[in-house]
Amino acid sequence: MLHRLLAACAVAALVFTGCASSQSAAVSDDDEPSASTYEEIVTDAESDEGLFTTHVKEEKLYYEIPDSLLGTEMLMVTRIAQTATDIGFGGEKAQTQVLRWEQQNDRVLLRRVSYENVADEDEPIYEAVRNANFEPIIMAFDIEAHNADSSAVVIDTTPLFTSDVPALGLQQSRREQYQVRSLDGDRTFFERAASYPENIEVRNVLTYNAQEPPSNASTNSISVKMNHSMVLLPEEPMQARLCDERVGYFNVEQVDYGRDEHRAVERCYITRWRLEPSDPEAYANGELVEPVEPIVFYIDRATPERYREYLKQGVEDWQVAFEAAGFKNAIIAKDAPTEEEDPDYSPEDIRYSVIRYFPSEIPNAYGPHVHDPRSGEILKSHIGWYHNVANLLRNWYFIQTAAANPDARAVNFDDDVMGELIRFVSAHEVGHTLGLPHNWGSSHAVPVDSLRSPTYTSENGTAASIMDYARFNYIAQPGDGVDSFDPKVGPYDTWSVKWGYSVLPEYDSPDAEEAVLNEWIRERAGEPEYFFGGSNSMGADPRSQREALGDDNMEAGELGIANLERIVPNLIDWTYREGESYEQLDELYGEVVTQWNRYLGHVTRNLGGVFETHKSYDQDGMVYEVVPAEQQQRAMEFLGTYAFDTPEWLLEEDVLRRIENSGTIDRIRNVQVGVVNDVLDPMRIARLVEAEAMHGADEVYTALDLFEGLRANVWSELAQGEPIDAYRRSLQRGYLDRMHYLLNEEPDMPSDALAEYFDLTPVTVEQSDIRPYVRGELRTLEEDIQRALNRTTDRSTELHLQDALSRIESILDA
Repeated sequence: MLHRLLAACAVAALVFTGCASSQSAAVSDDDEPSASTYEEIVTDAESDEGLFTTHVKEEKLYYEIPDSLLGTEMLMVTRIAQTATDIGFGGEKAQTQVLRWEQQNDRVLLRRVSYENVADEDEPIYEAVRNANFEPIIMAFDIEAHNADSSAVVIDTTPLFTSDVPALGLQQSRREQYQVRSLDGDRTFFERAASYPENIEVRNVLTYNAQEPPSNASTNSISVKMNHSMVLLPEEPMQARLCDERVGYFNVEQVDYGRDEHRAVERCYITRWRLEPSDPEAYANGELVEPVEPIVFYIDRATPERYREYLKQGVEDWQVAFEAAGFKNAIIAKDAPTEEEDPDYSPEDIRYSVIRYFPSEIPNAYGPHVHDPRSGEILKSHIGWYHNVANLLRNWYFIQTAAANPDARAVNFDDDVMGELIRFVSAHEVGHTLGLPHNWGSSHAVPVDSLRSPTYTSENGTAASIMDYARFNYIAQPGDGVDSFDPKVGPYDTWSVKWGYSVLPEYDSPDAEEAVLNEWIRERAGEPEYFFGGSNSMGADPRSQREALGDDNMEAGELGIANLERIVPNLIDWTYREGESYEQLDELYGEVVTQWNRYLGHVTRNLGGVFETHKSYDQDGMVYEVVPAEQQQRAMEFLGTYAFDTPEWLLEEDVLRRIENSGTIDRIRNVQVGVVNDVLDPMRIARLVEAEAMHGADEVYTALDLFEGLRANVWSELAQGEPIDAYRRSLQRGYLDRMHYLLNEEPDMPSDALAEYFDLTPVTVEQSDIRPYVRGELRTLEEDIQRALNRTTDRSTELHLQDALSRIESILDA
């Protein structure tokens, strides 16, 4: 059995900060807390029975802890409940930690426990690991009283929620970001507590003195309302399942010192619900059976009635995936009980997983879960649903589908249209609560042509996984006949749930079942719909990108832009609302520009791209393969046409002069120069240099190809001495600024930790080939500009080229 052992001294120091002054008034050793003291505490107190009995009296919070729960481990999840602008979202998790209440003489200690470092208690090394990971004490409390039959101790826990306990407060990163100096006790207070059979919920308000608050700067203060959920962990941990990077799951990690290997072994377990067949024999025979305890989500009472059924459908769309794992009715959605049906119901009760509806302007939804760090067992989830998700969905659906979809040509959709969009987001967020991360590689499994097929899209949606950010079908063209534009729970989702949730009773340990799970993966290797592309937005693999569709970024981008070109002339008609301002027109035009920029980013990822396909020793082939040169060349040609040529289709005067008096040139410049900066990213160039060094210039797209291709596209007017318009002049100055940055400044490179986490390319610009290439490009460009100056007759172009020569001279002579 694995036992709790704490990780590093640094964690202990962090948690222990500020605890020395929080102990309650001393009680002498010969002073036993009396029964009369207990009566004084509970008389006229607001008491709530549950995991512990809580007593609230005169702004103090007392815990009555049964002796049977002293020494028992509990999970504390701290979330931001309400916050000022720009300090995250309400519901965002701030801390998760395992705690233990234990009695020491006349005190109760609150200790932090960790499962990061472990060893089997039967192994000789167990004691050494335990001694090396002494559990820090977060706070000590004097015992104020015993209950009537002396089966529980009573402590005053108010200081835990009214003093600066970093483990229960604002995260350290935010303290540093906002220059937090201290907690102000006069503006900090405990607010409420509620006790349930398996958890206790406490809310408090913390006010910090801060030099740089993100909003209301004149106050020099940050106030946040925190919610602390203390959850009883299962008495018997669920059998864990080992991670595999070829199948995506959120996970917990441990370092196991007790294994028979020549190093400390990092163990990784997936997070999943405990589903057990109600009829094991029937399950073993391949019959679908119901689980002993299904996963049940309750729809918040505050949810608008018109959306409730769609939210429930999004939950139950996952039933087909659990059927692949052998379970029927494994996941169910219900309306929350009314006050009359269940007066004790609360969405904060750990026994209920809830889709919470928030009346907020935040355009977001999130799907976290609380899990047991010993085994990865998911104990509870609550999906946060903000009111303005509907506006986000409206924008996506309009911009991505309106060219081919009449239902999207309005600022307000019919309830059934919006309902289906809500169903999609509900299913996506439920996937997170089941343990599934984003799979941004699943959209690459679908050929671009298939997304123009009415039959394929109606049966399969837009991607192989609803956990992709595949959004809506922007590839289908008018006339294709497509009328289904939404993602669906797909083959990858079904497969990943089968892999993670299938019960294998014949194996009594994670290691014993590893071989059969590996064989399941090998059987599907090479099939695109089962590819897990991860959720690394900074990676080098062009197959794994958020917001992308189809197996060819260039073809998909061309079709997507063709649809944007159709939308812009119709924006006024499709956003028309009598008597209203042009606010909606302004917002949706901005969304068109954002979508255009997305397509350009998808294509740019191909330059210096590297395919990453995780494999094990028993699989053939490389894990990392350079994107073919022809594909990279196509990407550069695409950018020349769709990024760097002036986008005349966006210059719709009828639209622009209704939303602004100026700003168009800068808007276009911002996108185009952003692409230039992305193309000339030092890490991208470093990958191209290394590819040439390993394979030879004849086999790959090289860094010189990239520099020469970019120069030819950005400065294409020079060859014929053509006039250069204002948009292109801004772009070309942006190009020169980027060349100056690469040649004369020290580019900001990610930290080692960030580079490792996101698998970023290490490069030391000063000692790489980058600066010689930049210097050579500028010399060549200088010569091209000199020749063009002799041919141009346009005065603005002449002045621009003379200025460019001066800039190049300054860059080279800096």
